[in-house]
Amino acid sequence: MATIHQEEKFAAPPDRVFKALTDGKEHARFTGAPAEIDPQPGGNVSCYGGKVGGRTVDLVPGSRIVWAWRADGWPEGAWSIARFELSKSGSGTRLVFDQDGVPQSALEHIDAGWKKMYWEPLRKYLGG
Repeated sequence: MATIHQEEKFAAPPDRVFKALTDGKEHARFTGAPAEIDPQPGGNVSCYGGKVGGRTVDLVPGSRIVWAWRADGWPEGAWSIARFELSKSGSGTRLVFDQDGVPQSALEHIDAGWKKMYWEPLRKYLGG
């Protein structure tokens, strides 16, 4: 299993970034794909029309999201932990993302996918 570490900056404040990631309707708007997210611990997470999903493990509004997460097609029983840590950076947000437990065979695809399918469209959606 492998780990992904990424750091990104967004022009919007942490509360706005948090809402875009945890509100299913907003998530669908910035990704362009269906999403259902129950932001309560234990709640289901389904993004990209069910191609990725899992459960909400922990949330601290405006600052932390932790999901037990897996992609469709991963080996049976393979799960990762995806952690989004948000902090104020000037008038915007610094996001530190760590994902532990990614199958080695999926590492390159998942690492690139966060950038292409999440950070780039989220930055565009939030305006900067």
